[in-house]
Amino acid sequence: MPQSTTAFQRAPGRRPSARNKAPSLLYVANIPRFFLSHRLPLALAARDAGFNVQVAASDSDTAAQRSIRESGLPFYGLPLRQHGMNPVLELHTLRALRALYRELKPDLLHHISIKPVIYGGIAARFSGCRNVAQAMSGLGYVFVNRSARARLLNLISGPAFKLALGGERARAIFQNPDDLELFVERGLITRQRALVIRGSGVDENVFFPRQENVAGLPVVLFAGRLLWQKGISEFVEAARRLRGQARFQVAGYEEPTSPLNVSAGKLQSWAAEGLIEWLGARADMPAVYAQSNIVCLPSTYGEGVPKVLIEAAACARVCVTTDTPGCREIVRRGFNGLLVPPHDIDALTQALKRLIENPGERMKMGAAGRQIVLERFTLRQVIDETLALYADMLDSPSR
Repeated sequence: MPQSTTAFQRAPGRRPSARNKAPSLLYVANIPRFFLSHRLPLALAARDAGFNVQVAASDSDTAAQRSIRESGLPFYGLPLRQHGMNPVLELHTLRALRALYRELKPDLLHHISIKPVIYGGIAARFSGCRNVAQAMSGLGYVFVNRSARARLLNLISGPAFKLALGGERARAIFQNPDDLELFVERGLITRQRALVIRGSGVDENVFFPRQENVAGLPVVLFAGRLLWQKGISEFVEAARRLRGQARFQVAGYEEPTSPLNVSAGKLQSWAAEGLIEWLGARADMPAVYAQSNIVCLPSTYGEGVPKVLIEAAACARVCVTTDTPGCREIVRRGFNGLLVPPHDIDALTQALKRLIENPGERMKMGAAGRQIVLERFTLRQVIDETLALYADMLDSPSR
């Protein structure tokens, strides 16, 4: 782990200057790869709108760090581990954040995902940073897992969230109303300081409809992070039951530090058994969607709004997912896809079978999904709503 007297890696070249009158905006994410895939367009739009934008995230993944810098944004590496819970290292992260905030003195902080929200929110309160946007990308592992470790983290996280979200000018951004209501009901944030901005958005000019290939067996696609609670085992069991009726493909990447990680070796064993086609990590997702007929995400993870479902809908692909917060925000039962109960493999199999056997129905639903995205989930909408929040936070008096 790179170390320094300030505990964070300084961004080379550009330094903060008192003469720079543009409002400074610092994004803090868990890992550089997530920032690239979910928030880089927002950051660039904020820069174009006149903000002095900088980024901080884990000091891992040097390739993603390089991509952020190449986009023209200064990057600061933090000793932040996405899934680690070593108390000594976590305290080191908190101190590094406090040191960074005291040095940069940002006019506005935007924290993204649970760890940056908690640690960054606490550090902000002890560093004099008042304008703090706290973006929950979803409730994830802590809120939905039933293991003893997750229950302990859930117990601890309540007071931590309350402290992190308690600043007078802190605003909490949720991706779906269910998550917002949960935090309000638990007394972690007041309704007046919480809002919903649905997902990270999609560029409808990149993810656009292409004609389905109806020759041969239909293709059912699972895409995303390879985590058990994303529903990969249910997907594979449905593939087993529907063997010979469709081709089942998996595209995604491992998250080795997560307790929920599904190894690439496991995917390869399923592929060797003939249950799935393992595509690996793909950077050309519009082309992957174009080659599919149905997109399936049987997630119980605690989603915000799954990016894969927004992208699939933008590409006019029918979706099958679980009737859970976040997933049902983009998929409407019988309109642009089918919703099934969590962990219900029978219902999942029947839903997939229905769409496999009815190409006309799935194409009609796919077209409806495209319209939903254009109405509520475009990248431009997410950017505009977020920039409006920034303006409100900077212009409003203490509340």
